[in-house]
Amino acid sequence: MTEKIRALIVDDEPTAREILKTHLQAIPFVNVLDEFKNATEALEYLKINPVDLIFLDINMPGVSGLSFAKLIQKEVKIIFTTAHREYAVEGFELEAVDYLLKPISFDRLLQAVYKCTSGKAEKLQRNQPTQTDITTNDFVFVRADRKMIKIDFEDLIYVESLSDYIKIHTHRETHVTRETISNFESKLPPDQFLRIHRSFIVAASAIKAYTAEHIEIEGETLPISRSYRDTVVKFLAKYE
Repeated sequence: MTEKIRALIVDDEPTAREILKTHLQAIPFVNVLDEFKNATEALEYLKINPVDLIFLDINMPGVSGLSFAKLIQKEVKIIFTTAHREYAVEGFELEAVDYLLKPISFDRLLQAVYKCTSGKAEKLQRNQPTQTDITTNDFVFVRADRKMIKIDFEDLIYVESLSDYIKIHTHRETHVTRETISNFESKLPPDQFLRIHRSFIVAASAIKAYTAEHIEIEGETLPISRSYRDTVVKFLAKYE
């Protein structure tokens, strides 16, 4: 049997613990051993139980998450989960694997977990298909209009950068979410989507026509920048 990552959840908010636990149940190489509402209870557990990874809130009554992180053994990895951006620098100074801002999406959580797999996840993923594979290959969730919205890759036409935001154009509607275009690009299947400009990613299946300077896509003409031109031409040449 493939060894799993042994994890704890430490957060004083019941809802936050439940959301994390639900997300983690969909990641087959993570085993949530237990959950605690404060750092004191978690420290007692750690005295007699081996743990690989702790999902740790920062603002908690009594011992804070930052103080707790300083007390545990260095080989135990930490992923901070908090609603407060201002603690990020101190969190990373404690060598945290990642720093996740609530509300935490499944995709963002999965990225964080992959940083501390030490080969365990990759081995499992190679040996058997999982629901996680299906999720990351077929769709992605984004936060827009105060909710998590599912974007099917087959419905996605192109993505437009708006500085720290992106506009996602689908066949039916558009959504604006706070995320960089490079981060969103990392979630897309590279054989289906093509970066043509620092501000644009397009779906290969939606391209109607192209030249060395432009791509026509669903009634829009989008520019191909010089720095991406060779990559775009090479990608599209496969279909000639």
